[in-house]
Amino acid sequence: MADNYSFIPFSHSELTENEILNRSISFNLLMQRRRSIRSFSDKPVDRLVIENLLLTAGSAPSGANKQPWFFCAVADPVIKRQIREAAEKEEFESYNGRMPDRWIKDLEPIGTDWHKPFLEIAPWLIIVFRQSANTSGDKNYYVQESVGIATGILITAIHNAGLCTLTHTPSPMDFLGSILNRPANEKPFLLLPVGYPAMDAMVPDIHRKPLPQISMFY
Repeated sequence: MADNYSFIPFSHSELTENEILNRSISFNLLMQRRRSIRSFSDKPVDRLVIENLLLTAGSAPSGANKQPWFFCAVADPVIKRQIREAAEKEEFESYNGRMPDRWIKDLEPIGTDWHKPFLEIAPWLIIVFRQSANTSGDKNYYVQESVGIATGILITAIHNAGLCTLTHTPSPMDFLGSILNRPANEKPFLLLPVGYPAMDAMVPDIHRKPLPQISMFY
């Protein structure tokens, strides 16, 4: 990637006010249907779909355009099994001593525990890594923020494509770097199983905060 940039005209198609409003409404309605899924189908998802999702995530803004993210897309059943076994080991420890009682209580309505079968059932696992520096040791900037934005775009792209995912963060996650043989400058950020929901998938009856509780206009 070049260190010096020339400038090019910004390509922009201006929409009418009604078009902008309608787009904002339709996209909001689409995203309000997004849910975290823990029951996946093993129905295959074409690799080209995953490639497009990752390219979309890679369009995110980043500090000094360093793009400090790396995505490992795993379909190999052997590697998925290794990830599940390592993740469940950490999750068992978390549910049996690491997490405070209040955290466990807050999770009870969702019905989660240390068993994570979706890590093998979902056709794809996408592991997001953050790069504190490049392979030459040059520092990256606003790494956590940049990778967080890219991950948000990735989750949105997954839902927009008609697929489902779950933000999974077994802690600690260092085993992911070891299993996937990633370099020392990369640290695991998040794991996303990706696929279709199971036919009998159920989700908690939760509700999102209304606009006055999440915003203020001045």
